[in-house]
Amino acid sequence: MSQEQNIAAQEKLGQGVVEGNLDVIEEVFAPDVVDHDPAPGQGPGNQGIKDFWTELRTAFPDLALQVERLVADDETVSLTYTLTATHDGPFQGIDPTGKQIEVRGLQTARFEDGKIVERWGATDELGILKQIGAAP
Repeated sequence: MSQEQNIAAQEKLGQGVVEGNLDVIEEVFAPDVVDHDPAPGQGPGNQGIKDFWTELRTAFPDLALQVERLVADDETVSLTYTLTATHDGPFQGIDPTGKQIEVRGLQTARFEDGKIVERWGATDELGILKQIGAAP
């Protein structure tokens, strides 16, 4: 696939996550995607990724992602982003606090045939916990 098609798939993923359309995960990720940096407790494959985003969207329903930088070639899309949201639902066993968060993250995705087959990256989960008062 081309660089433009991979970027379009990445943008579709971001839009789906922000809008709460998590079925887009099955369209963008290969069923057996390898997530090299899963969140704590995240299961394998695209179902594990969907479960993670479901938890995050439940905890932070007004979640917004702002892409800060995107670099791509014919096989890989890498991006850095800022995530902002309000803690209005349970997150990792922590009751809602109503606090605003702003954290940075990054992701690199390797594509085959228009689908993400490998993912590396992280969102500053410790930063989230600190901002909602659950970590020093």
